[in-house]
Amino acid sequence: MTDKAKAKGGKRKLLLLMVLVALLIGGSVGGYLIWQKLNSPGATTAEAKPVPPPAPVFFPLDTFTVNLVNKDNDLDRVLYAGFTLRLPDEDTSQRINDYLPEVRSRLLLLLSRQDADQLASEQGKQALVEQIKQVLAPPLVQGQPRQTVNDVLFTAFILR
Repeated sequence: MTDKAKAKGGKRKLLLLMVLVALLIGGSVGGYLIWQKLNSPGATTAEAKPVPPPAPVFFPLDTFTVNLVNKDNDLDRVLYAGFTLRLPDEDTSQRINDYLPEVRSRLLLLLSRQDADQLASEQGKQALVEQIKQVLAPPLVQGQPRQTVNDVLFTAFILR
């Protein structure tokens, strides 16, 4: 072999070695960056699927019929109302079910104090919703937690 051929073969080997080293370094850096991105704390929250909200817990109550307060002391003013409570969890639903007579008593007392003229307006109905939430919030018996009522939905409402 001639010196030219030996030099050409040596250059090729050196060039091939440099290309292999460059590929090895590039692959290592790329692999490290991918590994780092997958293991970073932000990656798990960005890639995690959003958790669907829990299914709503509804608690329907039987309808209430009460005489209402009015200026004329007319006993013919009657409210016929049905409610469904939206609750945060099954524990609250079970607690309300266990103490249902207490819940109905609180609601009957509240409804019987209502003014017929105020309930005729939208604002009066919204105020009643807030009052129902407040009257059901205190513990039903001593030692139990407060009830949280997320919403009160009217299922029947007749004001006569």
